[in-house]
Amino acid sequence: MSIITLTTDFGHKDYFVSATKAALLQEATNSTVLDISHDISPFNHTEAAYILKNAYHNFPKGSIHIVGVDSELSPENNHIVMAYDGHYFIGANNGIFALLLEEKKYEKLVEINIHNAVLSSFPVLDVFVKVAAHLARNGSMDVIGRSFTDLKELTGVRPVIHESGRQLIGSVIYIDNFGNVVTNIKKSLFLEVQKTRPFIIYAQSVKFNAVYNSYTEAINFNIPKQNREEDGKKIALWNAAGHLELAIYKSNPLKVGSANSLFGLDFRTPITVEFN
Repeated sequence: MSIITLTTDFGHKDYFVSATKAALLQEATNSTVLDISHDISPFNHTEAAYILKNAYHNFPKGSIHIVGVDSELSPENNHIVMAYDGHYFIGANNGIFALLLEEKKYEKLVEINIHNAVLSSFPVLDVFVKVAAHLARNGSMDVIGRSFTDLKELTGVRPVIHESGRQLIGSVIYIDNFGNVVTNIKKSLFLEVQKTRPFIIYAQSVKFNAVYNSYTEAINFNIPKQNREEDGKKIALWNAAGHLELAIYKSNPLKVGSANSLFGLDFRTPITVEFN
């Protein structure tokens, strides 16, 4: 039995998700269909890559991942299948898969060429589902596509190290359900540039001079609860994915705001780290 996952920017108001699942139930009868997310911001490649990168490896090897984000076929947005890390990924060649790789090497890449038999304005339903069903039946990638190497990469989405070595400049790539802000600065790169030097993180008008490994590490539980700096405390931490995250401890974005709203941080907002 194969596992097929769905990652899309369809949301839940329209019929797109249910129609795709219904088609998979008919085309890939022995498969289990699971959602990763349907709440990707519309056409947001970096957000889709971040969520998919941190979710796919929790599924068994051989799983098939359909990515329905900015998937409309065009001369600049061809459809591809990528075999990587023992998994299959089906989507558009719009930069998402290159971000997923993070400079690692895919195992096989093909450009889907079954479009002459399937004319569609809904490629996830009419093309990606058929490709997923074929792979779920242990079909060869060569049957549905030709070998391909021109994987599109997005520019301006990776952190930049200043030539002086004293600055690391990144940006916001994702805002989670709690309004916490995730940056493209990873712990490994941060430590490589830092070399034990003290630092200050600048995010708009907000500054941080420490990064914690968890939310609770930022709270001194040796102090009586009524005296602690707790709810509303600003925190920089390494999240579970190893990215620098900026947050407000136990802040409810629907009531009092969050790091996103209170710090004025949105997608692509620059984040600068200065090392002394």
